[in-house]
Amino acid sequence: MDFTPSPEAESFRTEFRAWLDEHFTDEFRGLAFRGNPSDDELSRLHRWNRLLADSGYAAISWPSTYGGRDAGVMEQVAFAEECSRAATPTTLNPIGLANIAPSIMAFGTDQQKDRFLRPMLRGDEIWCQGFSEPDAGSDLASLNCQATATDNGWRINGQKVWNTYGHLASWCELLVRTDPSATKHRGITCLLVDMALPGIEVRPLVTATGESEFNEIFFTDVMVPADALLGKENDGWTVAMATLTFERGGVAALHLQLRRRIAELIAEARLSGLTTDPLVRQRLAGLHTRGETLRYLADRAVTRAAHDLPPGPESSLIKIVWSSIGQELPIVAAEVFGMEALSGPRAHDLVSSRSLSIAGGTTEVNRNIVGERVLGLPREPSPSPA
Repeated sequence: MDFTPSPEAESFRTEFRAWLDEHFTDEFRGLAFRGNPSDDELSRLHRWNRLLADSGYAAISWPSTYGGRDAGVMEQVAFAEECSRAATPTTLNPIGLANIAPSIMAFGTDQQKDRFLRPMLRGDEIWCQGFSEPDAGSDLASLNCQATATDNGWRINGQKVWNTYGHLASWCELLVRTDPSATKHRGITCLLVDMALPGIEVRPLVTATGESEFNEIFFTDVMVPADALLGKENDGWTVAMATLTFERGGVAALHLQLRRRIAELIAEARLSGLTTDPLVRQRLAGLHTRGETLRYLADRAVTRAAHDLPPGPESSLIKIVWSSIGQELPIVAAEVFGMEALSGPRAHDLVSSRSLSIAGGTTEVNRNIVGERVLGLPREPSPSPA
């Protein structure tokens, strides 16, 4: 593993840190893009997003043609580290910038690129993904939301669920089934859908924390024009599986936030005089060690990316380890601080952390991937025909 920062990355770090010192003012401190922002929070987040975009920092890995900086992997790592150091808010389009924009760049028409990328970059239009369904979560290829061809486009009927930011989104990258007779990985088409179209109903899902960043979306005879097609008809699976080409350095952000929270917990415990207890020290030391393990896994993945090597086994392990540590952290906090940890932000973290083994891919599915593709174990029996 060679994780020596390049001169270009360190030059970028110096430049970006100076920019943050000037532009990251008290107006933006403490902001976070959560599921239910107030009007004031949304307005300030929008101003922060525009500042980033207009200075070329909203999506540094994007090509400069589209408003990025053509940043390499190590520059992306430096960017993530500086954002973590300053505790800046994210952009208004975390899904759009990382997932949807690369697909539009790879498969979109010139008209689609001109229409969508700049407003997405500046946060003028928030995007969501219409992928999961009640009977098509981890087995995404089993989706059944139908799109029937018309003279001018498609008529959509069906349901999506666990849609993040759908209640705030202007547009949706939607996977639909356009050929029910095809095998499940075929006959899927990707459409770019205006969320203001008649027949679209968004129903927020309230989680255990009382927040509602997830949604159900119902489509009833929604008419979508022909130019909404992204890629080829009946080849939406290719679009859906497109790799996150421009955000390979983003893996660094997974460990940075967790390790900062672990460091804050240790500092609070020390300040409260609780680290004189050997059992407390043992639990905190174990948590710290696991956080450093995640860091080294991420460093190995980034090193491979920086040398243009294909992803290694660490890429399959990172999500599992991140989820596990993220769930352990609030439990340790509760053990250390007792009843004090059962109210306020710590209680929120304790409840919300249960979702980490589902978000971004379930732990069970990830373990199957590691078993089959990394360890070479027999494949899990398929529940349905391919």
